[in-house]
Amino acid sequence: MSKRFDDLAAVMERLRGKNGCPWDKEQTRESLKPFLLEEAYEVLEAIDDGDPEILKEELGDLLFQILFHSEIAEERGEFGIEDVLSCAIDKMTRRHPHVFGAAASSGRRGKPATAKEVLARWEELKRGEKRNRKRKSVLDGVPKPLPALMRAYQLQTRASRVGFDWKEMGPVWSKVREEIKELEHAIGTGRSREIQAEFGDLFFSLVNMARFLKLDPEEALRKANRRFVERFHYMEKRAGKSRSPLSEMTLAEMDRL
Repeated sequence: MSKRFDDLAAVMERLRGKNGCPWDKEQTRESLKPFLLEEAYEVLEAIDDGDPEILKEELGDLLFQILFHSEIAEERGEFGIEDVLSCAIDKMTRRHPHVFGAAASSGRRGKPATAKEVLARWEELKRGEKRNRKRKSVLDGVPKPLPALMRAYQLQTRASRVGFDWKEMGPVWSKVREEIKELEHAIGTGRSREIQAEFGDLFFSLVNMARFLKLDPEEALRKANRRFVERFHYMEKRAGKSRSPLSEMTLAEMDRL
């Protein structure tokens, strides 16, 4: 293993050790959950920014969270970082027989030729694993804590793999229009529960459209958020030059900016 990796693991052990950091020593799996999510999202932001130095730093922070959870598990007598690494190696080699299997080594035919074929083989191998054989539905493997937009995309993708899907774009468009009309009707009733349900259905149908367009809806919305922030910052800058704060402008004046 890399000496730098060993050094980082040693840092984690010391932080949790007898003379370590009081804050690190009192952390639990539950208390670390928000930090794990935060570090993952900071990696995504670094990728969007395109700065390799920032990305390098954020990947290190995310790796440290994995070490943190592994150290806690080792203290509980469950597993350690070596077991995590072994599990990842075993899983990746098992699910890539076209790269690591006997057929790949001998050059025999039957090796997946496209990424789509690889994905189909991947799902087949996953279903055969002991953990996944216990699942009663193809949707059971989609984590519940995922952000709702991302989870909707994954649920639809899983359902599509067993044939529950439209074959062309036309019906997808029709469904979006149908959900817009149903939302308009719900708003007209003034019933908040019905409005919420129809609003959710519209989101779900838009996620389906993104899937048909081969777009990641989470990524599309994140980039839309980014554009909004950039444009709002520009508007604030222009307003500053005119010495008229946004709070004193009309909506029409802000629109012009």
